[in-house]
Amino acid sequence: MVNGRANPSDLIVADLKERFDEHAAAPAFDRLYDDPEFAHMFAVLHRRLNKHFDDINGRAKTTHHYWADNSRDLLALIDELNQIRHDLRRAGVEIQLDERYQEALERCEPWLTPSGGSPVPDDFEQIEVVSYEPVFTRPSTRLRLKKQDAPVELKMVGEGSYATVYSYVDPDYGIKFAVKRAKRGIAERDLHRFRQEFDVMARLSFPYVLDVYKYDEERHEYRMEFCDETLRDYIGKRNGTLSFSSRRRIALQLLYGINYIHGEGLLHRDISLQNVLVKVYASGAVLVKLSDFGLVKDATSTFTRTQTEMRGTIRDPLIHDFKSYTVLNEMYAIGWVLSYIFTGREALASAGHEVSRIVQKCAAHDTARRYKTVLELIADVERLDAAPTAGPE
Repeated sequence: MVNGRANPSDLIVADLKERFDEHAAAPAFDRLYDDPEFAHMFAVLHRRLNKHFDDINGRAKTTHHYWADNSRDLLALIDELNQIRHDLRRAGVEIQLDERYQEALERCEPWLTPSGGSPVPDDFEQIEVVSYEPVFTRPSTRLRLKKQDAPVELKMVGEGSYATVYSYVDPDYGIKFAVKRAKRGIAERDLHRFRQEFDVMARLSFPYVLDVYKYDEERHEYRMEFCDETLRDYIGKRNGTLSFSSRRRIALQLLYGINYIHGEGLLHRDISLQNVLVKVYASGAVLVKLSDFGLVKDATSTFTRTQTEMRGTIRDPLIHDFKSYTVLNEMYAIGWVLSYIFTGREALASAGHEVSRIVQKCAAHDTARRYKTVLELIADVERLDAAPTAGPE
């Protein structure tokens, strides 16, 4: 319950369970699942998928035509699966569909039509129908703590391309922590980079860099301190009331953190509104934390990226690959984030005041005009006055 009302996440789960409770049992599929909340739903969906896949395999060998009613039902089932996964993700629950079935649905959807039946392609490859193992799984949502040797519930709070982040409350201390877990089946190189991210962050110790804790080799996950919001959410919710002095303090914390990692021989390469986190205290005080070092460039590492494609959210338009990435390119992303801190707008400030001058110098088209070091930038931000023209545009 939240403020005397039912929790929306609980309502989502309850409605899903009630909807599938109306479906008849499927013993051959029920026996494959032991999930305490969604076993019957998984069994019903599995049975429906197998029926379609068996029928499609048969029609692919004979008439190459899938019936109209069945085509409509499979299209509806695909939509239903997508909606279920979307709703459960909102409730902090992640479910995964076997890659063979996910790939099969992606192959079928383009030729399915809602009327008149569907022409099965002549070169259609038979679907591997799975009948004796589960095709729906839920990543473990329990974590065993050594001190109490008791499981605690995990709640999904974020998801990236190769990892998922969960939160939990330590029962010994009542403190919330986060767990970052590599997704199953990611490429070996990405798993290596995930471990490198932890190794780099573990050696750092600074107030404005996220703390990480022991790495679990078996689960490919690590624990870290929990932050309440991303910078995007924190500023976005308070943009109309946040004072200039508060914005300046947030900006300086960010810059102190970046200056520290640069001093450690690191370039973050993915500074963004999502990767800068904020711890919010009851008093209203905030603490900025740099996170997500998955694309970090470490001068001391023997692990180098030979590919040149650019990743990251805020990319300097003057650079086309990561091989030549320098502090000057990092400065572009820094300027973009500073602009958001001071204006609340996701665009480079250009209103002619001192904040705009600083931002424009960070992102100058001529890199020779950009700040050469974060220390130079810190000096200018520290000199900012809370003048009326320096607030949000």
